[in-house]
Amino acid sequence: MTAIGQSWGRYPRTNQQLVPWTNRHAELKQTDLKQLPYGNGRSYGDSCLNDGGVLLHTRGTDRLIAFDPRTGVLTCESGVLFAEILDLVVTQGWFLPVTPGTRYVTIGGAIANDVHGKNHHRAGSFGHHLLAFELLRSDGSRLRCSPTENAEWFAATLGGLGLTGLITWASVQLRRISSPAMVVESHKFGSLPEFFALSKVANQDDEYVVAWIDCVARGSSLGRGLLSSGNHAPASAETRIAGKKGRLRIPVTPPLSLINPLSLRAFNALYYHRQRQQVSRTIAHYEPYFYPLDSIGEWNRIYGPRGFLQYQCVIPPAVAETVTTALVKAISASGKGSFLAVLKQFGELPSLGMLSFPRPGTTLALDFPNEGERTHSLLDRLDDMVAEAGGAVYPAKDARMPGHRFRQYFPAWESFSRFIDPRFSSSFWRRVTE
Repeated sequence: MTAIGQSWGRYPRTNQQLVPWTNRHAELKQTDLKQLPYGNGRSYGDSCLNDGGVLLHTRGTDRLIAFDPRTGVLTCESGVLFAEILDLVVTQGWFLPVTPGTRYVTIGGAIANDVHGKNHHRAGSFGHHLLAFELLRSDGSRLRCSPTENAEWFAATLGGLGLTGLITWASVQLRRISSPAMVVESHKFGSLPEFFALSKVANQDDEYVVAWIDCVARGSSLGRGLLSSGNHAPASAETRIAGKKGRLRIPVTPPLSLINPLSLRAFNALYYHRQRQQVSRTIAHYEPYFYPLDSIGEWNRIYGPRGFLQYQCVIPPAVAETVTTALVKAISASGKGSFLAVLKQFGELPSLGMLSFPRPGTTLALDFPNEGERTHSLLDRLDDMVAEAGGAVYPAKDARMPGHRFRQYFPAWESFSRFIDPRFSSSFWRRVTE
């Protein structure tokens, strides 16, 4: 059937055939149309869309194949959500080794985007904990891929945006925990230099580190925010754990974006000042710590019918503070931005994927209401600064970067191209390479 497709950013709108994929043992159907695997649609741009082609909807392959509670090795089909994995393993003393800011991603999507989390400075990206997966190609061949078996295909598929074939199953090494609780420490900081000083210490001491910044503050308050560092709590903390948050839902899409300069300034000021003390320490359930926005169903609707564009970049360490300050100044001066602007440090562990985004440096991510040319013009200016600094923009979050920028950010794209399945493509890939 033909469906109007949207990513989580609700931009752009595309038309493609949505074909359910429910049996990992089946072969891919031959078609003249280009195909693309589609998990739960949590990518923000058009990397999960295939205008005029076919989306292979993999959520039907949601079976847990094997789990060894002694070793923490989990094998499951590619359509299984992180949320479903957590429901199984947390009570048995295990946790995901790396997780992004939502648990509603499939394991296939996590591999295709080589997702990262708050612990990149210690654990690297998801691919560092991936033991093996099976790749189904359109010619019917099946490749078992791991860091030592079909290693080139492993590197191409990890972060390969679903273009090398369909992942049918994957095995991942989980990490041991003693409790579903997190010990969280929040430091209030008043400027970007303070963030860099605080994060340097926190990255040495804590497993998870991330900061929220006020992207509309100016002058001496530019870049103020809250740095949150966390660690899995010992078993003794479980009796004091705060309860999980309930789930709200945005029931309808408003006719206009609810994110505007006035609402942003009000929200950000309240959010920053709600923590009165300089340092706050709490013990809380892991869900609100890792997945704060998951407590609001369909929160992407608040940006209105035109949707939003997320922008995530990484700046190399040598120029990180200078260039990040310039980026935040440009965003603040524009009066645009989001209520959830995230700033954190990537570690030194090299990514294993040919097109993986994480690399050493400082990464900034935030959402912009889609206001057409005005928004695109601002993001083009940010691109100029990122490119000049030798940084990169995250394809999984992108819906508009020019092709020449992508090719600059990811120079391995030509080598990667020879691994693309000839019957696979995406709106993103055509946009940045054709």
